[in-house]
Amino acid sequence: MERDVQLVRDLVAAAPGFEDLFDAHVFNEDGVLSHVFFWDVVQETVASFLGGNKTDWQVTLRFLEEQLRLDVPEVTTVVVTSFLFNLPWPDQPGYGLVDHLGPAMSARFGAIRTSG
Repeated sequence: MERDVQLVRDLVAAAPGFEDLFDAHVFNEDGVLSHVFFWDVVQETVASFLGGNKTDWQVTLRFLEEQLRLDVPEVTTVVVTSFLFNLPWPDQPGYGLVDHLGPAMSARFGAIRTSG
């Protein structure tokens, strides 16, 4: 199994609130498209941070921090380009989530989004 697909499966195992989203994604996409799935992960994580859904944003951030620290290129690419880059911008609701990123994600976020 490709590492980016394993990342998605491991995230769903760590954060069961993503199970329904994952099932719908697999059905709609006829498999796992990690970058596409992570668009939804961002939306769900921000909604959770704002108090609006069943996923646990803290579990998601801890899991992604741990995964990023493993320094696996396929995983890093998904986390950076499809999660961190798509987090809210300073003028959008949920931007405060970036203040809760772990050190590895915070460093990557600062590198790709120099203006926040």
